Amino acid sequence: MKLVVFGNSGAGKSTLARALAQRHGLAHLDLDTIAFDDAQPGVRREPQVQRALLQAFVDAHAAWVIEGCYATLVAAAAAFADELVWLDPGIEACLAHNRSRPWEPHKYASKAEQDAMLSRLQAWVQQYETRDDEFSRAAHQRVFDDFAGRKRHVTSPTS
Repeated sequence: MKLVVFGNSGAGKSTLARALAQRHGLAHLDLDTIAFDDAQPGVRREPQVQRALLQAFVDAHAAWVIEGCYATLVAAAAAFADELVWLDPGIEACLAHNRSRPWEPHKYASKAEQDAMLSRLQAWVQQYETRDDEFSRAAHQRVFDDFAGRKRHVTSPTS
């Protein structure tokens, strides 16, 4: 089993991916961990480094679940996947999930720093439909449309 789970921030990607990894004994990769520099939370790695880390993960595991919101990395992972799952529960569900999110040390130096960024994150999440970047609904739609394998577009909110 090789699954890619993607969607907006707060869509439930990490929750679903962790549950699938545990239930099916899959290796789990959160794309945030390869997108950001370990030594400098919040600083993106170079694209070629991100792709090399993704390739190393795929090469090292026979069965996995990969999750994230980066359309370029999602598309790269999808090239190796059996199934694509697009979590798209709506903006309000994403906002609620972000408000209850635990500390993410791979992105923020402290929980206080993460909490200080919440209003900025929420404003960004609200622009999902109108942004035109690799994190946008339009970019996710393109990845979904371009994938020829088994795929699901989940629009109901998860808890």
